[in-house]
Amino acid sequence: MRRTGSLLIVVLLSAVGMLLLGACGTLRAGANGAATATEPPTEPTESTESGRWQTFAPIRVTAARLADDRRTLSVDAEVPGPGKTCTRDVKAVVTDTSDRTVWVQVTYSALAGGSPRADCRTTATATAKVRLPSPLGHRVLSVDNFTAFTADGADPPHLRLCGELGCHPAPTGCTPASYDQAVMALDVPNHTSRGDERCDGTWLVFDVSSRMGPACPEGAGPGCGASLGDRWFFRAEKSGWKPIARSTKGGCADVHGIEPDFPAALCADLPPLKRSK
Repeated sequence: MRRTGSLLIVVLLSAVGMLLLGACGTLRAGANGAATATEPPTEPTESTESGRWQTFAPIRVTAARLADDRRTLSVDAEVPGPGKTCTRDVKAVVTDTSDRTVWVQVTYSALAGGSPRADCRTTATATAKVRLPSPLGHRVLSVDNFTAFTADGADPPHLRLCGELGCHPAPTGCTPASYDQAVMALDVPNHTSRGDERCDGTWLVFDVSSRMGPACPEGAGPGCGASLGDRWFFRAEKSGWKPIARSTKGGCADVHGIEPDFPAALCADLPPLKRSK
């Protein structure tokens, strides 16, 4: 009975020893055939798992150039930097073309997730090149759908960066296209409607109406038809119509307080504006 009890104790102690070794690592046979413990496998850390290179659009596109063949395009983009430790695989591809526009997309790869490296918290300029299917000519180059360039009026090899009014703004004058450009120069919501215009080629005034309140069909409920009106006065400049004053009052008092030369014939009989509900 005593021998059986002793044997049971030895078996239990051996089992405990195996559990302790298993907790510390794995077993492997040593040079003398004895079992020895190795280091436990390293678990993946958060920084390792988050250090995946992913594709992004650039912060902004700053410049574009065409080589002498008028097809080899170089695009400068602002990206995290400097160096390949922050950004790599900067590339440009042509995504579509038409008789008026060539669309190009610029992308780069950067580490995603976790805190950015200290030296990647600044920005640098990276250049991507792509060969266009055909010469750009007078077409507009649209990069990432936000930035447009044109060769018209540019200083080769550079392309001209287009402004908010487009690459070829309508000449300032008393025309519907010119009035549309004037609305684009205002800080007003989308889908703002324009009223009657009074224009003499140098000076312009018209009312605009912006929908207010809930987004719903006209007359669908209380407040759905509410709008806010403003009257804007403009002066013609080389860059287009420049807004110089706004008002909701009748007559010329507000604009003459800012620009006395505005013709009274264009504003003297203007009625005050009312807000519709």
